[in-house]
Amino acid sequence: MKNKRYFQFIAFLIIAAFAVVGCSDKSSSKSGGTSSGEAASELTYASTSDAAGLSPIDTNDSVSSNVTGQIYETLFTQDPKTLEPEPLLAESYETPDDNTWVIKLREGITFHDGTPFNAEAVKYTFEQIKDPERAAPRASLLAPIESIEAKDEYTVVLKTKEPYGPMLAALSHTNAAIVSPEADKEGDIGKNPVGTGPFVFEEWVEGDHITLKRNEDYWREPAALEKVTFKVVPETSTAISMLETGEVQFIDALPSDQLPRIESIKSAEVQKSEGTRVSYLGFNMEKAPFNELEFRQAVAYGVDQEAYVAQLNGLGTYNESIIGPKVFGYNEEAKNEGYPFDQEKAKEMIKENGYSGQKVTLLAANRDNYMKMAEIVQSQLTEIGLSVEIETMEWATFLDTARKGNYEMTFLGWSNSTADGSELLYPNLHSDNIDSSNYSRYNNEAFDKLVQESRSTVDQEVRKEKLHEANIMAIKDAPWIVMEHGTVTAAYDKSVSGLVVDPTGKWSLYNVSRK
Repeated sequence: MKNKRYFQFIAFLIIAAFAVVGCSDKSSSKSGGTSSGEAASELTYASTSDAAGLSPIDTNDSVSSNVTGQIYETLFTQDPKTLEPEPLLAESYETPDDNTWVIKLREGITFHDGTPFNAEAVKYTFEQIKDPERAAPRASLLAPIESIEAKDEYTVVLKTKEPYGPMLAALSHTNAAIVSPEADKEGDIGKNPVGTGPFVFEEWVEGDHITLKRNEDYWREPAALEKVTFKVVPETSTAISMLETGEVQFIDALPSDQLPRIESIKSAEVQKSEGTRVSYLGFNMEKAPFNELEFRQAVAYGVDQEAYVAQLNGLGTYNESIIGPKVFGYNEEAKNEGYPFDQEKAKEMIKENGYSGQKVTLLAANRDNYMKMAEIVQSQLTEIGLSVEIETMEWATFLDTARKGNYEMTFLGWSNSTADGSELLYPNLHSDNIDSSNYSRYNNEAFDKLVQESRSTVDQEVRKEKLHEANIMAIKDAPWIVMEHGTVTAAYDKSVSGLVVDPTGKWSLYNVSRK
């Protein structure tokens, strides 16, 4: 009896020990967020701002595009190294004449809601982008297209008014992604997106996070990652701490002043490469005195961009050209065509033209790079005799305010997802796009004509010439003062592999895995 009780007691201790070990493992898994197996199939990206929306038709900002680029797909995509367009949802194309594009679509693809991807879906999406009532901010991408025909279930025919040189680049743009017609008609794809991409929308807790899950029915091999979280972390220093502790595994657009700290994180890799992005100080050309060339010239002479670039730890370059070195249409002659820093000349122009003491409000989104630009420019413009204040706004509110022209001077950037000069100058500075993507509201007939000519030919050498002429004209007119041409950056946990950030700053999580 005694031995029986002894063995029962020993058995009890063994069972209890296993129970404690089991509880301990479960507990430690929770403290780290996931078990090692789960962690390897999940990735969290930290963004300083929330998305403005999740419809590629109705948004035009990099924060939103980072998310929509995982959910939706375009007919063509750009090779991340060469930036050359190649088919994605399209299978092939031909151009029987300069104004006709016949695009054969891949068959057997469905949207996340189970409806078919076909020529009617492409026609619907493109017509929505072009619809003036919808007022898509990147309607300019498809502006040259005169008609869209679903020739058969998997063939789309695009007819243009005149030859359109950047067509394939435009059809590779994230804002030309194909949406589910059914989802767009019946619901709000800005809140509940439905595409064909490798990830499916799961939830959006505004101001906190957006969660996507793997598309198990993806038309290619399903992604390696099962879950992706876009976490809103307004403070960059907090995001870096989270990268260091493993709470997030990926951040990009690294702030220059934090670069030494990021590079010191032993568990992280850092990517840096020359990019297509241009950041600028823009004037509202419909308000006085910002619409006066003498005022803009005085400000241009008074802003020392090199002083700003010097603080970037190599994450930007000084160049007066609006079209940057990594963008089609760049000509090195343009790099010195702007107004060099000359504080005395700036002071003289301010005084001579009666601008002394002029009150100026610099509108800046609450993002580190724009805030830094605003602080430096405020100091420099105060030095030349202006009275300068800074107004800050949350990202989505800022975009809406700036688009409506409710500002005097502001800071913005253009990542140029197509790496094409026409798709930099046309959306940003052509008068067609006032009230959409032309935030400066610049209106110059001669400039418009040159930009249009750069778009309406398939002769690439002619396009380069027209872009160079238009670039010089805009530099001299100074609706923008170029602050810097950016370097593309990213930092990610060493468990992450397959991540490629192209020169436009775009990235896809489709080929990304964790070990």
